[in-house]
Amino acid sequence: MKKLIIATVILFMFTLTTKAQVLTPVHWSYGAKKLNKDEAVVFIKATIDDGWHVYSQTVKDGGPVKTTITFPASPAYTLIGKTIEPTPITRNEKVFNMDVSFFEHEVIFQQKIKLKAGQAIVKGTLEYMTCNDHQCLPPDDVEFSVAVK
Repeated sequence: MKKLIIATVILFMFTLTTKAQVLTPVHWSYGAKKLNKDEAVVFIKATIDDGWHVYSQTVKDGGPVKTTITFPASPAYTLIGKTIEPTPITRNEKVFNMDVSFFEHEVIFQQKIKLKAGQAIVKGTLEYMTCNDHQCLPPDDVEFSVAVK
């Protein structure tokens, strides 16, 4: 009986340990730079662990979840154009049976804004999905806030 209790405790501890190991291969950071008194650029940077990738904003339907950056309306600023990204890597991914665009190592998304006052707090949400050659993690939503001074 004692051995059964010890085995059960060990199994329970192992289960807790494996559930606690959450993969976080993408690390997000944010910044802003004023271009002049009326305009600024918000930078959204993903630093991606080796072997992993994050998908472009331009992935077509039927593929992985594309990166989507959303900015709610604000009285402090307006968006100028769409969020831009550098040229992604594009290749055929067999699991999706299509050409897919993505980024490795790091990517910086940029959103130009027009300030209605001299400064603003730019808030938003990004949704992204990350995969490696063996697995994809479920899509994740991240809220962010960037001070533009």
